[in-house]
Parts: sequence; C-alpha cells; structure tokens
Amino acid sequence: MSVQQQQQQQQFQSIPLDNVESQWEMLFNRFDRNRDGKISINELHHVLKQGAGEQYNIPPKVLAIIANKADHNQDGYINFREFLHLMEEEPIAKSLTTNLFNKYVHYTIVPRGPPRLRTAGVDRTDGDYEDEYSCNPPALCMVIVSLIEVLIFTWDVLKMKTTESIHGPMASMFIYNPHRRREAWRFLTYMFVHVGQTHLTVNLIVQLLLGVPLEMVHRGWRVVLIYLSGVLAGSLATSVTDPSVYLAGASGGVYALITAHVATIIINWSEMECAIYQLLIFAFLITFDFGSSIYNRYFVAVDNQIGYTAHLAGAIAGLLVGVYTLRNLNVRPWEKKLCWSCFVIYILLTGSGVMWNVLFPEYFSKEQY
Repeated sequence: MSVQQQQQQQQFQSIPLDNVESQWEMLFNRFDRNRDGKISINELHHVLKQGAGEQYNIPPKVLAIIANKADHNQDGYINFREFLHLMEEEPIAKSLTTNLFNKYVHYTIVPRGPPRLRTAGVDRTDGDYEDEYSCNPPALCMVIVSLIEVLIFTWDVLKMKTTESIHGPMASMFIYNPHRRREAWRFLTYMFVHVGQTHLTVNLIVQLLLGVPLEMVHRGWRVVLIYLSGVLAGSLATSVTDPSVYLAGASGGVYALITAHVATIIINWSEMECAIYQLLIFAFLITFDFGSSIYNRYFVAVDNQIGYTAHLAGAIAGLLVGVYTLRNLNVRPWEKKLCWSCFVIYILLTGSGVMWNVLFPEYFSKEQY
C-alpha cells in the first residue's frame, strides 16, 4: 500500500462513528445542486458508476437497479433519508459505495485543492448514452414512414405495370414539380415518390438503420421532426439553386438522419463510447456520397440530374435541428448557446427559402398545368 493510500485510509478511519451520517449528508449535498433536498435517480446512478461501477466492472444496468431500489416512494427522486438507507443498510450498495466514500474523504477532507469526485482528464461517464437505448416505447415511427413509402410505390407499380413508376398517379400527385410550386404539399410529399426499386430499397435500408437507433434513445417524434426538416430543406434549397430540377425520393430526410447522428455525438460526446470513431465514420460517408454526387453531375456525361443540393440541404437541416431537438444527457452552458444558435440558423435559412419562392416568382419557370 502506498503512503498516499495509507494516509487516505487513516483519514477515513479517523472520522468519528457518530459523524459518518454528516459526511454522507455532505456528499448528498454535493449532488443536490438545486438544494431542494432530493436528487434524481439518474444522478445517483452516475454517482454509483463513478464511485464503484468502473472499479468492480459492475454492469450499468445493475447500478441502475441499485439506484432505483433507493427510491422507496417511486417518485423518481430520493431524499437524504432514502440515500442514507441505501448507503448504510443495503448490503450490495454498501459494498459498492465504500470506494465512493473513500474517494469523497480523500478529495474533500484531505486538503488537495478543489474537491472533486473524478480523476482529472479521465471521463467517467462514457457509455451513459448507450445505456439509454430502449424498446419501450417501440421504435415504430420510421417503420411507419417506410411502410407508407412502400405502399405508395406499390400502388403506382400496379397501376403502371412497371417498376419504373415515376409517372404513376400517386407519383404525379406527390412529386416535387418545379413548375407547380403553388401546390405546396409537394415540398414535403416528394419523399414518398421513388424512381425505381433500387432507389426505394436503398432509402429504406438507410433510413431504418439510422432512424430506429435514434428513436430508441431520443423517441420517435424527434426523429420524424428531423426527417421532415431535412425533406423540406431539400426541396426549398433545390427550388432556389436548381429551379428546373424535379425531386423524388427521401434523400433529404435520409441525409438529415445521417447528420442527426453527428449532432447527437456532438452534444453527448462525454457520454458516448468511441465517439471520435463514430464521428469519423459518418464524416467519411457524408464526404464520399457528396463527392460522388457532384462528380456524376458535372464530370460524367450522363444526364441524371441528381438533386445533390437536396442532399446537402437535408444534411445541414439534420445537423441544425438535431442539435436543438435531440436529447442531451448532460447539458453544459455552451451547449445551450449552441442549441439556440442552431435553431435560429435553421429558421432563418428555411424562412429565406420560403420567402424566395413567394416574393420572386419571375425567377422560376412559368407553372404548367
């Protein structure tokens, strides 16, 4: 045992038995930040994880069960008496929290500068984001959106008797037609139109693989909101930069989901495992696809008229709306400013696209009916 550890043990043993409760109260007060006499179960879960979970390699779910057990009245919070009962009476919790108490004494009783319960430079919360994955409620929103896209495509295929259903009745009604911009629903409903089987299949695979995991952490309404914001941004941006291009497909929404993952990595960096590797993977995918789209559009002698502007706008929308909308497990002051900045930027960009369409009709080709 090192000299430092001996000093720590002696300091801990020197605390009078009748003063132990006051030491637990001091620890409780450190995590009762708003001084309302209670701390949330999530906060206690993090305390247990920092104090004992990593040393003994206790699974996060077990720590969560221990934390929830302290909440006798099941109100989502524990008061000091519940906290004290957990720390001193529950055998499992008592053995796990001994290390926490030792750390507390070492960093707060022994004079060593500013007191803290974490080692400098070491992130003690990695993996908290992964602990949030849940199938309750079921992640069904992106599944439902995908089913609607399949049903509309199938209807047109049956009507046209070909998988190239772009001229089917549903496609004709929903596609973004630059000459019929007054039919405002087209700025969103083009996401239901697909050129062919491959186009539909690729979009379905990507949006389910990316959307369902987001729903499991952030809930479906947030993911759908991001998806639709990307679709709308894609059509508005295309109407301004490529006023003669038709749009079909959910690529704007798909790209919004891609950058929504980037957004959640940014705002939950300290709570995620391998955040840097995830960020690099998404950055590579985005860069590769954008590069391919631009190359095919301008350097290959094929008139494919890919609306890469919709991809780019959808990606920007997903990042901006994602930072503002997605759950942030540990909100820091600078992140609040970032969230509001992203919200304002998205509103300004979207509003500019809408106003351009309304105020400058001469910029566009004459509408055809």
